[in-house]
Amino acid sequence: MYGHYFNIDESAFSIAPNPKYLYLSSQHEEALAHLMYGVTRPGGFVLITGEIGTGKTTICRSLFKQIPDNTDIALIINPKLNTGDLLASICDELKISYSKYQASPKTYIGKLNEYLIKSHAQGRNTILIIDEAQNLSFDALENIRVLTNLETDEQKLLQIILIGQPELRDRLNSSRMEQLNQRITARFHLRALSPKQVKEYIKHRLEIGDGNKELFSNSNINCISRMTGGVPRLINVLCDRTLLGAYVRRDKKITNEVIQKAAREALGKQVKRSVFSINWAMILALSIAALLIAATALIFVYEKDPEFFAATENTKESSEMPP
Repeated sequence: MYGHYFNIDESAFSIAPNPKYLYLSSQHEEALAHLMYGVTRPGGFVLITGEIGTGKTTICRSLFKQIPDNTDIALIINPKLNTGDLLASICDELKISYSKYQASPKTYIGKLNEYLIKSHAQGRNTILIIDEAQNLSFDALENIRVLTNLETDEQKLLQIILIGQPELRDRLNSSRMEQLNQRITARFHLRALSPKQVKEYIKHRLEIGDGNKELFSNSNINCISRMTGGVPRLINVLCDRTLLGAYVRRDKKITNEVIQKAAREALGKQVKRSVFSINWAMILALSIAALLIAATALIFVYEKDPEFFAATENTKESSEMPP
């Protein structure tokens, strides 16, 4: 809708993990380097974690373009499976045949081991990538540990990459997962973008999308950074909705007002009208607190010096007597 109006490819701010638009901040470059380390090092075990929307999956998709031709990949994107189903999915990804009537974790691992030995003899590498790995059960993680035992006398046969949210890191740090945690050879945690990186990110996507790099002013970008906390996925959602809102209003210039309205609609963000707006609930709370403090002070004085109140009362009566 707004693409022709602003002369921009509307996929520029799509939330789809399109490697074409990958913005490599310094930390994203480091994360990708960790993945490449896991791919090129025999038996590498890499852990990539980050908050929702920080670009984990996009980096993973970008990795696929750099993987050597002699590499086979098993990509698991829905790990909410029991142990047997997870191992079966890995076999399916690698086109390993097995009997469904005699299936068991031991059967799957045996078939996988046969495949890996044959593949290794042919000079091929095999990588297992599990996205959203925070959804793996403890039993599933334990079987992944077993997979790290598949090896020849010289090297491990399977390279493993786990990608997930911060709770995956916490789970692996538990005493129950100590053996698996010790086998991780590289790990990296992705954080949200800084305000400076938000600016670079937006201009990068505008440039790739054949749009005007100055479409969003510095003031607009600062507003977007505050509203999204620097999370790339939220930046995409807000920019997309902002451009749609400006198109509907037939505005050629993006305003912070449109951005704030888009944030309320797309992100559920409530925008403060003014730092001087009256907050009646706060005023009431402060008034009650002041009264309680005053009452407490009076009680304290009475307990310490009850004669003070008697003298005060006598003075009041004397002043009210006629001359």
